[in-house]
Amino acid sequence: MSGPSSNCPNCGAPIKFAWSSAVQAACPYCQAIIIRRDVNLEAVGTVADLPPDASAIQLMTEGFFDNKHFTVIGRIRYEWEQGNWNEWHLLMNDGTSGWLSDAQADYAVSFAVTSPITFPTPLEMKKGQVFQLQGAQFMVTHLTKVRYVGFEGELPFTTSDRSEFTTADLRTMDARFATIDYSETPPLLFMGRYVDIEALKLTGLREFEGW
Repeated sequence: MSGPSSNCPNCGAPIKFAWSSAVQAACPYCQAIIIRRDVNLEAVGTVADLPPDASAIQLMTEGFFDNKHFTVIGRIRYEWEQGNWNEWHLLMNDGTSGWLSDAQADYAVSFAVTSPITFPTPLEMKKGQVFQLQGAQFMVTHLTKVRYVGFEGELPFTTSDRSEFTTADLRTMDARFATIDYSETPPLLFMGRYVDIEALKLTGLREFEGW
């Protein structure tokens, strides 16, 4: 991995980005939240401690998806009324980035795509609505109020406007899924599919005492 290098605007420590398109990162030395604007870096706060969880995935875990190698370079932690989950930010070996959703042993890989349609607002969106996306019918199965908990590593966007927002989850009959993320206007669209964790051939996993 090779990305731009600079110095933390808060503590002056050397910062080397794994991904050239990273927008937000955490300084590994002082835990400052660093925002990249072209070649300039700005410290906008301090990273909050993430609550402990049982996921074996961690930063720099590596794996494969559709025969493409990836490295985990970031994480966002979210919570909702019935629990919490991790969205691991993946740097693929072709320079693109994706997400590995890690929620109570359910795993899914997705990528941001340009929406071909205009989605209803969160208030207008209803469970059971069907949308034609990438040649398949996706049905809205869940509408969720999501709260941002914290992050680590590198992200493709800032988290400043993600304190609380709505997501709509959609599924097809053949295990494909999509998520409409209303943290931005227009909303973001992520599309992917559920995966067997063994098929990802993960290495560099976190070790737990006694396992």
